[in-house]
Amino acid sequence: MTPEEQTPLIRVGETFQTQVRYTREQIVQFARLTGDANPLHHDRQAAERASFGEIIASGQQTASQMMGAVASHFSRREDAVPREMLCLNFNFAFRAPIFAEQDIVIAWRVSEVERNTKRGGYIGHLDGSASVAGRACVVGRGTVLVSRAAARLA
Repeated sequence: MTPEEQTPLIRVGETFQTQVRYTREQIVQFARLTGDANPLHHDRQAAERASFGEIIASGQQTASQMMGAVASHFSRREDAVPREMLCLNFNFAFRAPIFAEQDIVIAWRVSEVERNTKRGGYIGHLDGSASVAGRACVVGRGTVLVSRAAARLA
């Protein structure tokens, strides 16, 4: 049995999750840093007029946290399997607003894996969500390439 068979790089049914929480200041700062001038991310009065009552996180803030969770998971080394990961495609749907000081559970599941000899690894298809109190606020689908990391020369 090869080392790759003993500890697969990516497998169908594999799940992982993390939890994040934004402060109001982080929401404002993220929107500013990414050029998102939508007042819903920094102006409470605008958010109240839009019936949110408080500023909301930009969709790209949560999408980036979701993609970061995938990148961290598939480039991990704690199991002694040297992986490299490349994001190929991600799509997100924004179903409900996310506010400051909420616990956001980001969860992903690998739904399909296929060997890709041309790219030298495995193409993984993932389904994910960012949920608050059990309600999916953002859902996503992603496609990644996971391969064995090349040995580094000392």
